Amino acid sequence: MLQAITVQIQGMTCATCSNRIEKGLKEQQGVEKATVNLALEQATINFDPNEVSAAEVVRNIQKTGYEVVQESVGFIVVGMTCANCAQQIEKTLNKMPGVIEATVNLAMEQATVNYFPTTVTPTDMIERIKGIGYELVEPEENTTKARDYRAEAIKKQKVVFLTSAILSLPLLWTMVTHFSWTSFIWMPDFFMNPWFQLILATPVQFVIGSQFYVGAYKALRNKSANMDVLVALGTSAAYFYSVYTIFKHLDMIGTAHLPLYFETSAVLITLILLGKLFEAKAKGHSSDAIKKLMGLQAKSALVKREGKLIDVPMADIRLKDIVVVKPGEKIPVDGIVRTGDSAVDESMLTGESMPVSKQVGDAVIGATLNKNGALEIEATKIGKETTLEQIIKVVEEAQGSKAPIQRMADVISGVFVPIVVGIALATFLIWYFGVAPGDFAGALEKFIAVLVIACPCALGLATPTSIMAGSGRAAEFGILFKGGEYLEATQKLEVIVVDKTGTVTNGKPVLTDVITTEGVTREQLLMLAIALEQKSEHPLADAIVKGAVSEGVSLSEPETFTAIPGSGISGIVNGENVSIGTRQLMEQSGIDVTLYEERLITFETQGKTAMLVAVNQKIAGIIAVADTIKPTSKEAVTALHRMGLKVVMLTGDNQRTADYIASQVGIDEVFAGVLPAEKAQVIDQLKAKGQHVAMVGDGVNDAPALATADIGIAMGTGADIAIEAADVTIIKGDLMKIVDAIAMSRHTMRNIKQNLFFALAYNVVGIPIAAVGLLAPWVAGAAMALSSVSVVLNALRLQRVKLKR
Repeated sequence: MLQAITVQIQGMTCATCSNRIEKGLKEQQGVEKATVNLALEQATINFDPNEVSAAEVVRNIQKTGYEVVQESVGFIVVGMTCANCAQQIEKTLNKMPGVIEATVNLAMEQATVNYFPTTVTPTDMIERIKGIGYELVEPEENTTKARDYRAEAIKKQKVVFLTSAILSLPLLWTMVTHFSWTSFIWMPDFFMNPWFQLILATPVQFVIGSQFYVGAYKALRNKSANMDVLVALGTSAAYFYSVYTIFKHLDMIGTAHLPLYFETSAVLITLILLGKLFEAKAKGHSSDAIKKLMGLQAKSALVKREGKLIDVPMADIRLKDIVVVKPGEKIPVDGIVRTGDSAVDESMLTGESMPVSKQVGDAVIGATLNKNGALEIEATKIGKETTLEQIIKVVEEAQGSKAPIQRMADVISGVFVPIVVGIALATFLIWYFGVAPGDFAGALEKFIAVLVIACPCALGLATPTSIMAGSGRAAEFGILFKGGEYLEATQKLEVIVVDKTGTVTNGKPVLTDVITTEGVTREQLLMLAIALEQKSEHPLADAIVKGAVSEGVSLSEPETFTAIPGSGISGIVNGENVSIGTRQLMEQSGIDVTLYEERLITFETQGKTAMLVAVNQKIAGIIAVADTIKPTSKEAVTALHRMGLKVVMLTGDNQRTADYIASQVGIDEVFAGVLPAEKAQVIDQLKAKGQHVAMVGDGVNDAPALATADIGIAMGTGADIAIEAADVTIIKGDLMKIVDAIAMSRHTMRNIKQNLFFALAYNVVGIPIAAVGLLAPWVAGAAMALSSVSVVLNALRLQRVKLKR
């Protein structure tokens, strides 16, 4: 059956654009019809969802160079009990026309949906999921409702469990009669009365246990099967067999103890409820990282308005407001220091305990702590745009995402329940007709034990709980993984490619040498140079301008200015034709540099970047600039080598300077003289060797290379970092954080594998033990309840991971 979607497309300027998109869509396999309307900037597409997905259609349009308008919405999901529920909701959402991709996270009880707003709305999604028996909480109520819902759910679960426990306790007491060695234990006669047991067991089975019947009905109605089916089937078998026994032997009541199993059904339900309560509490701790981040936000700020200081709620702060922050107070918003100087503790966001010095002109991050001086800060980012809010958003998205390793668990969960029911029926038949012919009660006991020991929940929780805990813990170290897939892929890395400037080095070069030719003074050379360099955005240009101005050289405006990427700059200053840059630039302009080659080599072997200055086609001098290596770069490269990784450096600088820097920190391979556009080609070369490659850059200038690498890692300092720029974001510009990111990924994947092994081994071992009659049903139920709790508790160990260096 074909699906029809209407999408909004950005970037079309003429009929050629619309024709190009339409042609590309029609050529895509699975697309039956496509019409692009230039005036409305829309495309209507009819496609077969069995052959092509909405996400693939989007990628096709993006490949042609246009953007598709899509939105993302997050829901809290109410009513899920196990992995099959999550799969059912996910499948239903993904089948909706207009939904690009939907992901449901059982551990977080959340759904994240990417969709086309022109085809489907969040209200449509809510109604559709309501139709299969679950509730999606309205997006705008999400944050508050999520907290309230979870707190209320735990409170309600506690009451339900205690009620069930009180009703089941007398029935549990009767279980001692099954053991010969318990004959000395006092047993009230009325406890053994069948009618008394029926009165206690019935509300447990049908009032307290109604949630299992409702869950089983929803699953079966949607042609699925989940844990509720197993619990409902197993406890119902015990309960109804006991009812049948009472009415069959009415004449024996009061004269003999009937073989009843009311205690089995009631105690099973109680133990499962206890397990769910523990699980809910443990899952609540897995989102501790988000709670901590939210707790960092200031509640209000002291703002200068109309000459007065007023206390303003966070929601009322405006861009360009001057915020006053006293010593010991939190900085409320991202901004620029306009007055004062202080040390700021950024550890809550970067994981680094050393306070950072802040002076006029420096950027500060909201939620960090002002230590010892009063500051006046101009607000540059407020509300959802602040660094903290962006971090919270990335962590929430990562915690709600799936890792590829989860696919195996999803496949197993999808067929798990029918297989278990089949094994349970086979167990009953083998015992009833083979092992103990005619012993219906004995065969039923084994049947129930097999049903209730099986646990698809542990399998469903194995991956998402670890992803939640691992990504949350990483955020505490200032490392942001944008999704579970990147958390998983990071541990597979073999090659780390680093940009030189700002990654290995501080990115703050200083002017070191000025050499002039005959007839040219130092001041003249610098004056001509900085007239052009002030127009350049390159860090080296800034170093030359600052160095010259500090010597008292005056700035003048150039008549013309041209930037030559990867080579240098040129222009006219005071009527003189000036060029500044590499040998290649000079040679291309027909200027002979032979006489200066030896001096250039000397500077380069010292790790300096030397630039030739030509005036009217003649060399007038050389200006050298040096960048300092970050103190942790050598330690980081050594640590990466210990982890078995190769480190490669990319730079636009010359080979000698690059080799000098590489030799100082122990880098394995250097690609020098690489233009920004060529960095992605180098990444492709490394990937072509079959290696898993990460690119570490600033997230802005290195965008193509970051996108080409298996993992793109954007690294910056505080407010300067573009959080959305890469797969992994390092808030602090420290290469050691790359080591931490890989270590955190390895810890998390190890934890996931432990969880999956336990969940699978538990079922593989537990089901046969129950089938051969070595486990009573209530013991099987207790084991099932504890298996999910064990998986969650193991995942929570990640929250205490200490990264060793």
